[in-house]
Amino acid sequence: MRYLPLWIIGIYVIVRAAAEPFVIDVTDPATYRHDWGGPHLLGVLGVHCVPGIVAAALMVRFVLRHRRSVTQ
Repeated sequence: MRYLPLWIIGIYVIVRAAAEPFVIDVTDPATYRHDWGGPHLLGVLGVHCVPGIVAAALMVRFVLRHRRSVTQ
């Protein structure tokens, strides 16, 4: 229960990372020019998607470690 706020934030960041490529028009720089990481598409996707990838990896690692410790 003590990790619940971190899980909520992690899920939010993952959903945001998954939605970002669909929210912006990757063919039109005007849609992401003023976003964080702009004006380049790679910077915008990096700023918005990399935290989600990191959060997903940490959450999978936590679940695997926790499951391994429970079974031993």
